[in-house]
Amino acid sequence: MKISCLSLPFLLGGTNAFTYSSTNQHSKFHTIETSLNAEAAASSDDDTPLLIRAARGETVERPPVWMMRQAGRHIAEYRELVKKFPTFRQRSEIPDVAVEISMQPVRNYGTDGCILFSDILTPLPGLGVEFDILEKRGPVVQQPINSWDALKTMKKIDSDKEFAFVGEILGRLREEVPKGTAVMGFVGCPYTLATYLVEGQTTRDYFKIKTMMGEEPKLLHAILQNLADGIGDYACYQIEQGAQLIQIFDSWAGELSPWAYDTFAAPYQKMILDKVKEKHPDVPTVIYIKHSGALLERMAATGVDIVSLDWTVDMAEGRDRIEAGRSKVGLPGRGGVQGNLDPAILFADDNTIKEQAHDILRKAGPTGHVMNLGHGIEAATSEEKADFFVKTVQAFRH
Repeated sequence: MKISCLSLPFLLGGTNAFTYSSTNQHSKFHTIETSLNAEAAASSDDDTPLLIRAARGETVERPPVWMMRQAGRHIAEYRELVKKFPTFRQRSEIPDVAVEISMQPVRNYGTDGCILFSDILTPLPGLGVEFDILEKRGPVVQQPINSWDALKTMKKIDSDKEFAFVGEILGRLREEVPKGTAVMGFVGCPYTLATYLVEGQTTRDYFKIKTMMGEEPKLLHAILQNLADGIGDYACYQIEQGAQLIQIFDSWAGELSPWAYDTFAAPYQKMILDKVKEKHPDVPTVIYIKHSGALLERMAATGVDIVSLDWTVDMAEGRDRIEAGRSKVGLPGRGGVQGNLDPAILFADDNTIKEQAHDILRKAGPTGHVMNLGHGIEAATSEEKADFFVKTVQAFRH
């Protein structure tokens, strides 16, 4: 039996466990049925969400907006849930809880996108790699994959069997989001996932995996191939269960040299993108890499629909460089772009937020742009500032 978010308090042990008043069904600052969202819905000839139309390169009536990490620690309701569900895997793998968390920024701010609350490591057990996410240490892989014998423990992913909870979450989000709101999925890219498999945990210097590049490159390529095969299937599974856009994260690829990126990251990004496009050619794809200012042309050359910029890149220059990267490999069109307000700007006064957001929006232009932050929203950001940012973008017109 499917249980709506409205009945979640009773699952948690009564209304004292998680207060969900009738006002929580709407934003604390404004209802999601704003005139802006109504305008967006009325302007569309079909039910395709504004964000998806923008991601496909269509000229849209206003820029769509969402925020990376929009579901999470900066929201008070989320922090209350953490008290009842202390581990990240509980919060992301129990469908009732994950649906509620995913919906919180949609209800509170009226974002144009609702992203699956999950983690890039979620599919690892389906590949035979067990992990935990510890509050103070972060991700920890129980048995690192750092030898040929360890590689043999990896298995072919079976998304229907291993990730039915992800399918349920996405299906329910499609039912619960307001009309015109896009449901988005995401996956981690092979290189970034391999850093956890090889290192066993989060690291600052990536010494073990970089050493493997020189000493055991065939082993590393075998690990990356296994990951690309499985993650490509998992991305397609998310689409088949309801995701209308897929964002791929290669978070730690920005730490690589150009040679290492071209050898151990880009080819495996492309394998995932090619598999998605082969099975689901109309579903937009986005790539994000932190500290990727030196890599924009390479990212664009993968054939991804949208390159998500971090905050270190000027939007106008980024658009030109994305187009150049596509042109170099014979890809038509300018390509799409996402981003890229510095998350720290949300700690500034309202005028500064508005000025910085408008500067990005003007430079991005009216076509092929999804507004976002240049990285995930900081946990200390106030909900009022997040709401102001979203409303500022939604009120902008080219």
